[in-house]
Amino acid sequence: MKRKQWTNETKFQIVLEGLRGGISIAELCSKYEVHQTQYYQWRDQFLNQGSKIFTSDQASKREEQMQKRIAKMQRVIGELTLELKKND
Repeated sequence: MKRKQWTNETKFQIVLEGLRGGISIAELCSKYEVHQTQYYQWRDQFLNQGSKIFTSDQASKREEQMQKRIAKMQRVIGELTLELKKND
């Protein structure tokens, strides 16, 4: 039997619906044909990593800036190394 592939958006919607509590988790899982163990794994992942949603943009921008600075420094080091080798 082929495993069902779930999009991130679908997982999010299922977990959110479960957290809202309109129906039992058993009914929710039956509705979407998801095993309860899978639902709880998705829920735990959502709850553990949810705070990253609010910090990821700022952190990724800072990381991008740092990567640019590192690349620039590596170019400068390379240029200086070539100059030193020419002068030897």
